[in-house]
Amino acid sequence: MTNQTDTAVRESRFSLEAASNYAVIVAFVAVVIFFTFAAPGFMTGENIFNLISNKVVLLAIVALGMTIVIGAGGIDLSVGVSIDLSSMIFIMMIAAGYMGAFAVMGGLGAAFCVGLLNAFLINKLKINPFLATLGVLFIGKSIQQLSTQGGVPIYLTRAEYAAPFDAIARTSLLGIPTPMIILVICIIGVYLALHRSVFGRYVAALGAQADVARYSGIRVPMHMSIVFISCAVLSGITGILLSSTVRSYVPLAGDAFLLDAIGATFIGTAISAERRPSVLGTLIGVALLAVMRNGLLLIGWNFFWQQVGIGVLVFLVLGLSFGLRKRGE
Repeated sequence: MTNQTDTAVRESRFSLEAASNYAVIVAFVAVVIFFTFAAPGFMTGENIFNLISNKVVLLAIVALGMTIVIGAGGIDLSVGVSIDLSSMIFIMMIAAGYMGAFAVMGGLGAAFCVGLLNAFLINKLKINPFLATLGVLFIGKSIQQLSTQGGVPIYLTRAEYAAPFDAIARTSLLGIPTPMIILVICIIGVYLALHRSVFGRYVAALGAQADVARYSGIRVPMHMSIVFISCAVLSGITGILLSSTVRSYVPLAGDAFLLDAIGATFIGTAISAERRPSVLGTLIGVALLAVMRNGLLLIGWNFFWQQVGIGVLVFLVLGLSFGLRKRGE
């Protein structure tokens, strides 16, 4: 009798744990089904293509960087600054007559500097990642305001400016748009780094217990530097893709990506049995948030109500997932 009871308890716990892992996927399917009927044009090929190319690609690249940082036990509030400064330098160099390749390197260099500053504050000055990246966020916003006469957008519409933008945002390979190819390359790179390399094991160790990792011989400052620089550079790629798409730079536009990147990463942790960030989980979180925003826009909700809807969705998904997991323990 006791054995039967123990078996029943184990099966119940396993069922609840499995249900908690699939809560995000169930939510994604439910959201897609709802908007298929509630939002005219939601399932059209044009809308799906625009959703992937204009929202999923940009957010996913930022979220991949956030996945690395959160996986290492940190947080990066300055991803918007990396996006904006890379976009600003890229646009300014194009306007100054530099070749597209040099402008791209300049934009990525600006993002690299943001990551390097974060690493310096965290490793050398021993500032908490939240506070360090928050400070960089304020500094980055001020730099943008000072560089654009109080936040005036930079628009490049002349014909001679078109080539660098078109080469990035409007070309394709075998029918696949270049931004999607860039996303796939980023996904493969981050997946191999986090899940198939020694670096990934070190990141997991840092996220679990940094002090233990340090005592075990892991070079914590070096790996934390790589973590934050990688996040900044990935965000910089998004900044360049964003500028190439709209052929302009709008100060503080990167702020819109911060909370979604964090939300997508944490939603993705609900899929993992270890409750750790993963590339697959983050991509599912990105897809869920992107579909939710797109659907709410199509049914007429303005930006502010969209934020409410996204917040409720995150609360329900994570609450359900972690609640089921806790009951199964």
